[in-house]
Parts: sequence; structure tokens; C-alpha cells
Amino acid sequence: MIASLFNAASKAPLPLLHRIGALLGWVTWCASPTYRRRLAANIAQAGLPAATRRLAVVSAGRMVAELPWLWCRRPDAPLGDIVRWEGAEHVEAALARGRGLVMLTPHLGCFEIIAQAYAERWGGQRAMTALYRPARQPWLRDLVAQSRNRPGLETAPATLAGVRQMIRALRKGGTIGLLPDQVPPDGLGVWAPFFGREAYTMTLAARLVQQTGADWLLLACERLPGGRGFVIRASLPDEALPASADEPDAERLAVRSAGIVNRAMERLIRQNPGQYLWGYHRYKAPRALAEPAPAPASDASA
Repeated sequence: MIASLFNAASKAPLPLLHRIGALLGWVTWCASPTYRRRLAANIAQAGLPAATRRLAVVSAGRMVAELPWLWCRRPDAPLGDIVRWEGAEHVEAALARGRGLVMLTPHLGCFEIIAQAYAERWGGQRAMTALYRPARQPWLRDLVAQSRNRPGLETAPATLAGVRQMIRALRKGGTIGLLPDQVPPDGLGVWAPFFGREAYTMTLAARLVQQTGADWLLLACERLPGGRGFVIRASLPDEALPASADEPDAERLAVRSAGIVNRAMERLIRQNPGQYLWGYHRYKAPRALAEPAPAPASDASA
């Protein structure tokens, strides 16, 4: 039943989905006191005006409503003019160097479309491998797999095997996509400031760059008003990640690196705060790890 509704919604025009999504966002806001408190608290923690709440509520609803259109889109149907790139020269330069590319984006705007847009434009040159957590519901798991298994786009599960897959891809000059502002399992992160408050932050993003010598870029996708499409912006980081030779203490290296990644995500979010998922429980304690923590890259490639 749910899968049928999802497929039916995928055929609706994007402007209509966004209008429905705005309503859905307000329904969620009214129905969940926990969501209201968390969204308001996270926005206040970032020092942003209360007016950001209204934009964030609408944006979160639109994000959910556009997923049927995005996930059920035919693999051979081009995005075309609905997606516009800014800063594409940074991606081109990194791919030309051939050292591998790590692309980091926060949960901002239509972040789901970035992987598809990259695959359409550069997937034939260097495939992208995107990290994901399989959904628990079988119908949703199948839809996500359909969305993310496209020409030029591969997926890696959030497991030790997935980490090894990403390392191999980078060493072959491939591209990796990560969302570093989600809370990792216990043992796979460190506590680092995020908008002035300690947040458990993944170490994987920085480690992939440091241990493979890959380039890294920041990506953000803005959802245009009226369902007119999306703008994906690629930019260079403001700060370089420290090398292990600069910081021999592994724990201090991880904390410094996580802080740099968090500040990079903050910069992107502040550029378009109304489209960030402020309702996400970013400051929660990590859950227990289901399997041993990934080994260092030098061992994982064996």
C-alpha cells in the first residue's frame, strides 16, 4: 500500500510535490512536541533568528515530498536543466589530478540529488560511491536501492566492508560521497564542536582523505522556490586537514580533523540555514556499534 502510494506520488510534478511537502512539514510540526523543541533548540544553538524555524519546517516537508520523484526516476531519464552546477571547475580539477575525491555535504536542501547529478555528469569518467544505511522496511529498502544503483553511481553500506570498498575506490581515483553531520555509531567518532556545542562526529570523512591522499570538496544543494529545480554548489575547504606527521597523537588528530569538518559544514549551513534539517537529533549520544570498528586504511586494503 505504502509502496503504491510512493510510486503514484513519483509521477506528480515537482512544484505540486513541494506544495504538498510544505503542508506535510507543518503537520509534522504541529503533531510532534519533541520535534518542535529540538528544531527550535538547534536553531537557537546556532545563533540564528527564530524566523529560520518557519523556513526549516517547510523545507523538511519538501525534502520528504520530493523523495518519490527522486527515487523512482528512471535511470535513463536525464536531470537536464532541472539541476544547475556552480563551482563545477573544482570537481573537474580534482578528477583531473586522479588522486581520488571525497565530496562532503550536510543534510541541506535536496542533498539526495547530488549523487545522481554527479553520476550523470562525471560518472562515466569516475564513478561515485555513496555511503548509505539500508532501510529497515523491505519496500523502502528496494526503493532506495533503485535510486542509488544507477550508471556511474555505486553504493557502500555503512559497515566495515563498505569502508573497505570506499578505500579501494579512492585508491583507483574514484569519488566518494559522505554526509558527515550525522551521528556515527559509538567508536567511529569523536566529540567535536558543532555550532558551539560538542557533537559526536564521524572520523571516517577525514580519515579517508588523510590515509589515501585524496582531494576533498564541499557540496551543497539549494532547492529553488516554486519547484523550479536545484543548484549544486561545489567549493574548496577553508582549512586543510592535518597530516598524521603534524599530529602524532591519534586522538588529538581525530578531534582536530573532526573540528575542521564540522566548521566546513557550518559554513555551508549558514549560507542557506532555512533548508537545513534542524530537527535532526545532532547532539545525541552514539548508539552501540554492531560490529568491530574499521581497521586503518593500510590494513583494510588487504
